[in-house]
This record gives sequence, C-alpha cells and structure tokens, in this order.
Amino acid sequence: MSNIDREVTTELFVNGESRPASDRGTYEIFNPARPSELVGRAAAATEQDVEDAVQAAHAAFPKWSALSFAERADMLRKVAQALTADEEDVKYRSRLFTREHGKIARETLMEMSRLGDRFMQSADYGARLAKDEEIKGPPFDTLVTRQPRGVAALIVPWNWPLSILGAKLPQALIAGNTVVVKPSANSALAPALTLQIIAKLLPPGVVNVLTGSASRIGDPLVGHPLVRKVNFTGSVGVGRHVMKVAADNITPVTLELGGNDAALILQDVTLDDEAFNKMYWGAFGSSGQICMALKRMYVHESRYDEVVDGFTAACERAVVGDGLLPETTMGPVNNAKQLKVVTDMIAEARATGADLRECGQVPDEALYNGGGYFQKPALVYNADPDLSLVRDEQFGPALPILKFSTEDQAIAMANDNIFGLCSSVWTEDAERAVAIARKLEAGYTYLNGHGPMAQDGRGPFGGFKMSGIGRNLGYDGVLAFAEPHSISGPAGFLL
Repeated sequence: MSNIDREVTTELFVNGESRPASDRGTYEIFNPARPSELVGRAAAATEQDVEDAVQAAHAAFPKWSALSFAERADMLRKVAQALTADEEDVKYRSRLFTREHGKIARETLMEMSRLGDRFMQSADYGARLAKDEEIKGPPFDTLVTRQPRGVAALIVPWNWPLSILGAKLPQALIAGNTVVVKPSANSALAPALTLQIIAKLLPPGVVNVLTGSASRIGDPLVGHPLVRKVNFTGSVGVGRHVMKVAADNITPVTLELGGNDAALILQDVTLDDEAFNKMYWGAFGSSGQICMALKRMYVHESRYDEVVDGFTAACERAVVGDGLLPETTMGPVNNAKQLKVVTDMIAEARATGADLRECGQVPDEALYNGGGYFQKPALVYNADPDLSLVRDEQFGPALPILKFSTEDQAIAMANDNIFGLCSSVWTEDAERAVAIARKLEAGYTYLNGHGPMAQDGRGPFGGFKMSGIGRNLGYDGVLAFAEPHSISGPAGFLL
C-alpha cells in the first residue's frame, strides 16, 4: 500500500476541536471494490457526543446569528476558497473518497469542487436576505423579516455526501443557524476531513461533526429539544422515522427521500452520440446511485428500436472496475446491502423471461469476480410495468426501457409511481417540452438531459409524494432555514 493510501482515522469535531468519541470507539470502513481492504476508521459518536455537539451549537448561536448577512457571507467565501486552496490535499481527499465510496475519481473531484461553488452561491444570497419585505399601509405598515431557527441537524447520505452537504450546510449558515452534521456511516472519512476544514474557519460551535451509527445517535440528534430544524436526505423508511421523532418537539423537517425518475423520449428528439451519452450518464453516473438519476425510460414506439440500439451501444462502452483507474467509467456499488437490492431486481426480471442484457467491459475479471460490489449496467427491454425494477427505486446500475404510443399515455406512466423527485423530457420542441413538464408530478424536470450534469443549482430541489417534503438549493433552500417574522405598526409609523 502506498503512503497516500495509508489507513486513516478521523475524529469528531465539537466546539472548535477535533476529538475522539467520548468512549473512544471507532468503526471500520472498507473499500467496496476490495471489501477486505481497510480504508480507515471513523470515530463512533455516542449520545454524550450528541449532547456536547448540540450544546456547543446552541451556545454559538447568539453570536453567529447576530452577525450581519454580509459578515457571514464573507466567511462563507473564505471557506469556499480554502476548500480547494491546497491542490495536493484536494487530490488526497478525493482519492480517499473513491477508496471508501467506490465512485470513479473524476466524480469525487467534481464533488470537491462543487462544494466550494455552493458556498459561494449561498454567500451571494446574503444581500437579498438582508432586505426586509415592505408592505405599506393603510391600515398598517409591515416589515417581513427572516430570522434563523437555531441549531440545525443536517443528515447526509453516502451516495453524494459532499454535493448534498453543499445543498444544506452553506444555506443553513448564511441564514444564521449553527449546525450539527452527521455524515453517513458508509462514507464518512473524506467528508469528515472536509468538514473539519470548514469548521476550523468558523467560530467554535458553529459547525460540529458527528460520525457513527444512525441507530445509536440518530434519534438523540433528531429528537433533541434544542434542535430547531432537521434536514435529512435518505430513504423513505428512515425519512418517515425521522419525521416521527422530530414531531415530539414539533421540529420542522426537510426530507429529500429519493426518487424513481422517468425520462420521456419523444418522437422528434435528436438521437446522436451526444444524446446517448447524456442518457448514459443520467442513468449510470455514480453507478446509478444518485437520487435524481434516470431510473425509468419511456420511449415513443416510433423511436424505440433506435433508442435501444444507441443506448445499448453507449452502455457497452462502460468500463467497470476500480474507480481509481483512469480508464474506469463505473465503479462498484457502495455496499453489499444495496448491491443485493439491485441484483434481486435483475434476478426477478430474468426469472420472468424479460429481455435483459448486461453491458460493459470488465478489464480485470479477477477483481470483478473477487467479492467486490460490482454490477455491470443491466438493461431490461420492453419491461413489464409490474416489475419491481419499474415500480421501485433501484439505486444502482439497472434500467427498464418501455414503449409508449401517445403523449397522454407517457405522462400517465411517468406519474404512476409513489415517487416524484425528478423527470426529463427529450424533444426538439421547447414549447411542447414545457407543456409536458407542467403535467409531470416531479419537483424538477430536465429538458434534453437528466441528473447532476443537467441541473441548475440556482433552482430549488426536492420532490412530490414519497420523494419528500420541502426544498434544498436555490433561494428557497436558504429560506427553509429561516422563519418569517412580521413587524407591524400604524400606517406612516414604519414606512
């Protein structure tokens, strides 16, 4: 093992200091490409650590919230610059991230850079936040101001932890909140090191970091009476539990719970290498482990064969293997539990006699078959709508492709699902695209693209139905961390 790939141990960060868990406990994180390879150990926080972190955030809140929006914005800009100032450290954290997560190296680098961008974007909202809304009388003059809530608990999943952190953390901070961040236990090492860079640039207690098991510290954090806002990204089952625990203290929640995104490929779409490449990355970026990934593809019957041929060819070019290798375009699934979800869906489709094809190249067969959590891109053609691969979120490298005859049928098929996170419409007719998008039950609709590479981070992000409550990103994402405060007086007295 090279020195750069040495085993690392990360600590908690509470009240301005890096420290071990109160009982000095740790847990191990292994490489999903080589599950016997120990990448490092993360501190396993206890209930006492939760108490310490929340109390530290609560104590820091009065001074942090008393700063002007401009002062907080300046600090966020300094954080953004610091995140990428040390090029060698960025490379180290990115490589560590690939080793603990599995995703390909260029995706981890993209996450590292995107985090800084989102701090800059949130800082730019400072001037807008500083302006009160004015409602002139008669009968009253009213100012509508925005006040921070207090301590915010930010719970981040394993699939895109830094990118998703960038949709919560800077927004909470610019609004004037202090925070306790809990990264996923499955991907905690590089996020913990990155969060420490941020926390050290801010006053003690403003940003606190707890790693460890959700079963041990999740409820004490979400249910703490001093936590005034919970922002959670993860599964429907856990999100439902978070909502129940938060209800005891009437704590407001933002829940982003994943999706089963439909893409509608219309008959007038331009189908070329660029389009198929966008479809491929929309579906199989990060091995399909993206909440806003393309997960169901509906194709007009007149273009079905053409789409199948072109998209299959794009999938055949996938190179599956170790995410650290420059030629790899798809790494392993992050963990054994999620791999089983995907392979069970593929097995069900195969057992029903579905037309199924596993695509892609495997340069290292020994590695692929050596116990790592690998799965080549799997396509199910003319998929039965009752397959779990169609009805449920696969969150991995498998995709059903179905036909439709009419626009109304396509919209109905897309909406016939418990999720409503994202969707996409592929057509050369912009007016038609927007008209269809307005009928889709989704919080975000991409046009002629899908997923992270097609997303404008200035717009609010979140979903309908089981995809969650509330929004992250954009100005709405900042307002989620603030409470409106109306101040009224007689007409002519205030304004």
